Amino acid sequence: MRYLQWIIKGMAMGAADVVPGVSGGTLAFILGIYERLLNAISAINVQAVKLLWHGRFKALWAHIDGSFLLCLLTGILCSIFSLASVISWLLEHRPVPVWAFFNGLILTALPVLLAAVKWNLWRGGIFIVGAAFALGISMLAAVDVQPASWMFFVAGAVAICAMILPGISGSFILLLLGMYAPVILAIRELQFSVLLLFAAGCIIGLLSFSHFLKWLLQRCHDATLALLTGVVVGAMYRLWPWQDANLMYSPASYAARFGQHDLPLALGCFATAVAVMLVLLNLDKLLGTVPEKPISL
Repeated sequence: MRYLQWIIKGMAMGAADVVPGVSGGTLAFILGIYERLLNAISAINVQAVKLLWHGRFKALWAHIDGSFLLCLLTGILCSIFSLASVISWLLEHRPVPVWAFFNGLILTALPVLLAAVKWNLWRGGIFIVGAAFALGISMLAAVDVQPASWMFFVAGAVAICAMILPGISGSFILLLLGMYAPVILAIRELQFSVLLLFAAGCIIGLLSFSHFLKWLLQRCHDATLALLTGVVVGAMYRLWPWQDANLMYSPASYAARFGQHDLPLALGCFATAVAVMLVLLNLDKLLGTVPEKPISL
């Protein structure tokens, strides 16, 4: 049942990654598996290479927490492949209910995140810094560039860091860098040389940034949690349901501009999201598994 729980949490992360402006790292953070994920990723190091070189596959699997990573990756991929087209269609034709749903998910979990930190004045300041940082990024406008080859490597490294950082979407960072369309084009046209550069950037960025975040959590645990929680809260600017081209509207003004506000449907999706998140937060009880360790190292 533990494996099923990890797969379900991976599916939640995958669904979040499909939506520009939402991070799979946010869901990992909310669902209590963020630090375990960082530990597993950062375990892909020199020791892991030595274990592989000497053919100690069982020890390698345990070293990188292979079962956890495999279940999580399975859930992420299942969710992406099954939901990508549906969510893409909804974002194009009925975006308000989608954003309302993700608002419900994060707002329901916010008290859990806040309760995980031992608050004081310093950590409150760090929280505000994190919120301001995420808000500032969310308000930036996308740029348009003609990228050189090396830019795909840099884009991969930066985007993957954003993807595992709660509150910030890797796809949104690609949009800001002007690299979203070139990367999508490279995928569609199977430009393998470009994709290899992008993948190399992702690998380097993921391994280095996961080590950095793990180091922060080991040395400044509650301050880092306060910062990450602030980032999650600040990034919610991008999740306001009634928005277009970085402009925020009230439901009435949105309806006047676009013909409908979808308020009843948005409220229904918000309520559904609350129920879904409550289920996700209580998977241990529902599946009869031992709870994950609290947000700590």
